[in-house]
Amino acid sequence: MSRSARRITATVLASGALLAAAALPATADGRGHGHGHDRPAQRSAVVLGKVQYDSPGRDNGSNRSLNAEWVTVTNTSRHAVNLRGWTLSDESRRTYRFDLRLPARSSVRVHTGVGRDTRHDVYQDRRNYVWDNRDTATLRDNRGNKVDSKSWGRNQHGGHR
Repeated sequence: MSRSARRITATVLASGALLAAAALPATADGRGHGHGHDRPAQRSAVVLGKVQYDSPGRDNGSNRSLNAEWVTVTNTSRHAVNLRGWTLSDESRRTYRFDLRLPARSSVRVHTGVGRDTRHDVYQDRRNYVWDNRDTATLRDNRGNKVDSKSWGRNQHGGHR
């Protein structure tokens, strides 16, 4: 084997070893292999954005007031994501199930009350408030894996509004 062929072979083998070593921490933490539904499987392009957890004005239970309470779900990627079967829930396990395709680099607001779904707004069709002043919104994929969460009030781990 020529000297240059040995160098190329050694370089390829060393590069492979470096890639394998870099991949070990990602698999060693249990992510992406179905271990624990509360850990994100991997960093998702779909994330929770702004949350309006306390309807502005008086909480009179009207549909208008209920729809002033919402959570934004954003697709940060360059590709559309099928959210069919994904869920958004609060700490009391009140759950909304998605049935939509979220276009690339776009957002959808999930309102609490009754309404007609559009590309930018969907409705849980509830008659009672969901998002308390101290709560956590959790987004899960269609396999039940936690994708993102956002907390506020005493539970604050990820910001609010």
